[in-house]
Amino acid sequence: MLKSQLILLFFVLINSCVYCQLYQGHAEEESIHANQRLSPKGYFGNKWRRQVLGGDSEVPIITNNTVASTSLAGKSSADSEHVVTRDGKFFSLFTVVKFANDDCTTAANENGTCYSASECSSRGGVSSGSCAGGFGVCCTFSYTCGQTTYQNSSYFSNLNYPSSYDSTGSCQLTVNKVSSNVCQLRLDFFVMVLIQPETNDSNCNRDQFIVTGGSRVPAICGTNNGQHMYIETGLLGNSPITLTVVTSGTGFARQWRIKMTQMNCDSIGRAPNGCLQYYTGVSGTIRSFNYDGTSGRQLSNQDYSICIRTESNFCSIAYSVCSGGVYSITGPTGGSATAQGTPIGALVGATTCNTDWLTIPCASDNGRAIQRGNTVCQDRLCGDAFASVVQATSGTVITSVRPFQVTVHFDAFEAIVPTSLTNVQGQFNNRGFCLSYIQQPCTS
Repeated sequence: MLKSQLILLFFVLINSCVYCQLYQGHAEEESIHANQRLSPKGYFGNKWRRQVLGGDSEVPIITNNTVASTSLAGKSSADSEHVVTRDGKFFSLFTVVKFANDDCTTAANENGTCYSASECSSRGGVSSGSCAGGFGVCCTFSYTCGQTTYQNSSYFSNLNYPSSYDSTGSCQLTVNKVSSNVCQLRLDFFVMVLIQPETNDSNCNRDQFIVTGGSRVPAICGTNNGQHMYIETGLLGNSPITLTVVTSGTGFARQWRIKMTQMNCDSIGRAPNGCLQYYTGVSGTIRSFNYDGTSGRQLSNQDYSICIRTESNFCSIAYSVCSGGVYSITGPTGGSATAQGTPIGALVGATTCNTDWLTIPCASDNGRAIQRGNTVCQDRLCGDAFASVVQATSGTVITSVRPFQVTVHFDAFEAIVPTSLTNVQGQFNNRGFCLSYIQQPCTS
């Protein structure tokens, strides 16, 4: 009897150990299959889930260890954070995906900032399209009259944009730095349509866009779609920048939408000090404010610098009038109160160019200090043709002085309707300028 009991106990112990091994192997196999079923595939399945990026936005997602998550339906969020296994260990149900709040492009092809959907909503933004591999939304922030923003990559628009604005008033937006490391505010005029300047002196007396609180910026009006400005915000303090659109009178469909980008002091995209406009690339186009070859008018009281980044292995730059464009910053001579006078061509030098001019250091027709014809290079250019020598037609102007820079000076009087012979001289019907540039490679 005792022998039979011992034999029976022996078989029980063997079966018990076999069962344990089989269960352990089965559990491991099930865990592997579960991981294969639930593990995200590819780049984002690994990189995002391992929290490689790090950043400002966090999104909780279900991880590979949530095999038993379906059994937790109805429990509180605190209860559902962990699953208890047979051996008493806890496995996290959720992990936090972190991603940087980088720039992104919305479905409407506007610039936005990548946030989680909840962050975008809580900050007052509007989501349009996805980013960060689908974990974030491209969020835009729009502000209008009487508001204040602490948000980077945001927009300043007229009331009820994209509808037009037809009223008299002053629309102001206060822009605060997002951090003490901000040194510049870049303004991109996606849309900027205001009333044209006065016909008798081309000043912006009715409508104008002005900037206060930062570096000096000339007031502008008219049509300036596609233009931009860099505003110096200062290294010390967090004083705000105020953007103001002043409108006078009704009967005109005004419209504006300005993108505001705050530039860090160490940003590679920051403009050099003193540059209201800053262009990059081997070639491009620069234009005066309110430029239009047929109907736009040169604005009065303009003093600012346009800077162009010198690209690697390029040593000089060539300027010419845009194809189909106009260069007219000093009008014709003679004429009358009702008729335009004789074109004056290209003029150079401080003596002749004493009202409106462009400064291009050591401008010449060959890129050297001594031009063709044995004349010296010039710094100051004006007239109704663009050249570095006195001539009737426009040509190519080259300079090797770096950094590349064009300084604009337009005085306080520009007339489209002359009232006497005295204001016809050099001031009548000026259109401004449109210049194409292309950098020239170093030859040695």
